[in-house]
Amino acid sequence: MNLALLVESHDGEAPAMHDGSRFQSWGEVRRRAAGVADALQHAGVRPGDRVGLAWPTSVEFVAAYLAVLATGAVAVPLNPNSPASELAGELASLSPTVVLAGGNARAALAGGPVAGAPVLDEMAPPASEDHLVVVERRPEDLAVLLFTSGTAGAPRAAMLSHGNLVANLRQMLDLPGEISRPDDVGLAAVPLFHIFGLNVALGLALATGAALVLEERFDAAASLESARRLGVTNLLGAPAMFAAWADLPGADEGALAGVRRAISGAADLPAEVASRFEKRFGVTVWQGYGLTEASPAVCTALGTGRHRPGSVGRPLPGVAVRVVDDAGVDVLDGDPGEVWVRGPNVFAGYWDDPAATAEVLDAEGWLHTGDIGVIGEDGDMFIVDRQKDLVIVSGFNVFPAEVENVARAVPGVLDAVVVGRPDATTGECIELVVLASPGAGVTEEALRRACAASLARYKCPTTIRFVDELPRGLTGKALRRVLRDQSG
Repeated sequence: MNLALLVESHDGEAPAMHDGSRFQSWGEVRRRAAGVADALQHAGVRPGDRVGLAWPTSVEFVAAYLAVLATGAVAVPLNPNSPASELAGELASLSPTVVLAGGNARAALAGGPVAGAPVLDEMAPPASEDHLVVVERRPEDLAVLLFTSGTAGAPRAAMLSHGNLVANLRQMLDLPGEISRPDDVGLAAVPLFHIFGLNVALGLALATGAALVLEERFDAAASLESARRLGVTNLLGAPAMFAAWADLPGADEGALAGVRRAISGAADLPAEVASRFEKRFGVTVWQGYGLTEASPAVCTALGTGRHRPGSVGRPLPGVAVRVVDDAGVDVLDGDPGEVWVRGPNVFAGYWDDPAATAEVLDAEGWLHTGDIGVIGEDGDMFIVDRQKDLVIVSGFNVFPAEVENVARAVPGVLDAVVVGRPDATTGECIELVVLASPGAGVTEEALRRACAASLARYKCPTTIRFVDELPRGLTGKALRRVLRDQSG
């Protein structure tokens, strides 16, 4: 088993990936991947080695991803727009053999090796033949390491095997109503370093041979025009994208006439956003639920025959879900509890972190998600809260400590606390609450500069609030819930 084998049988002349000007065929994609695979092997990459992949959403990313998998190595997709310090820190924890860097990451990582690994900032030329040599792997062998701060706090690398990723693709494809078909044209204006982009948008195209329109940066007007011009039938996006389309002034309301499936993922979809989008374009948006540790899809409203605002539907075929109380006992329908998930799509754990793995995976293979769900009388799931203090910005997980530690390093800052605030566009946004030393002259500008230098853009605070004191509990810990309830 090797995920790269999914593309082996696709018609070499059929459209595969749109590069901004034209569709490159599956034959061209395989030749590109074969060229990169050859370069990786010459660089000393062997099965099981980690290969960093900090490249924008593009045909080059797809070719590199397939190449890494084909060699039997482990792909480590990274945000190419992250600061150099963040990229270097993530890579250092994984000891990569090679790093592939393009876009902004090319400049950020220039000047020598990163974490002891050479940086390749140019894609190898395509191979002369349409044939990708694929190293056989076992289902339990690692395919991808993806950083997440979802269920275990600070960012850790989730270990996703070939078996996990392929199983989740099969589970999605077993849904009634064909989530993806070979004749589909998908629009993926979602980053491929995120699990929703990697194994839903891209993964379904790799599995079925559907064509995929790749957009490096989301632009509401440009993506609508692409959808109209290229005959998009599958629309995959985060809630913020559907909100942008719904509210776009002067939008061509017939641009999505060919869409048969619109799927929202990566974050909760507000019911009012779904309603505005459907009224404007005549297309129903289907919501699901998933997380990186489940490769990612767990539940979806697709195939249920019902479109209920706020519901994430039912578990996918082959995925078991429980909603339990603090003692691990199943709650009654209608009562809230923690969502537990089990199935062949559930990850093997966190890289080099057995303690964090034990926090979320029990001896029976149940993944303790930290999310609070309710199962209605009809069996549909609703996600109503989170156990942890995670903030989700446009589908990306932000652990408060990451931002707080940066702020606390600014001279004059005594303490800092992050809370999530509702945001109509991104779902949530970051508010940074700062306690500064009297007379220190700490400014909002200084805090923003520090965050921009050390954090990815989506982790940077939208608002900064200075306070004279922080509410604290008996142990001295700042009470985040009190700050969250206060007006900003």
